[in-house]
Amino acid sequence: MATVSADVETADLEDEVADLESAEDFLNYFMITFDPAVVHVNRLHILQRFHDYLEFCPETRRPTRAEYRACLAMAYEDFVKSDAISEKVFKVLKRASGITTIPVSAIGHARR
Repeated sequence: MATVSADVETADLEDEVADLESAEDFLNYFMITFDPAVVHVNRLHILQRFHDYLEFCPETRRPTRAEYRACLAMAYEDFVKSDAISEKVFKVLKRASGITTIPVSAIGHARR
């Protein structure tokens, strides 16, 4: 029975999180204290990093409320301690610093 309850709670959590729109909404929902100045400058970076951290959760189940909160707290703290340029969350910032990714499927194919 506890498994069904956990599944329902996780489904409810996902529905509630789907309604959140801004970084401030997420931080308030998960009751994470934040500096509005940090969020104002880094909101998209924080949300992208949050999403990136969630990808490390086990694929065999949905993330729990605690995992969502921990991932968001880590994402926020990344930008308290650093900045968007240093963290390079988005591809354009990675490219600007000379970091490029090449798909494995492109390796070894000669151009014609």
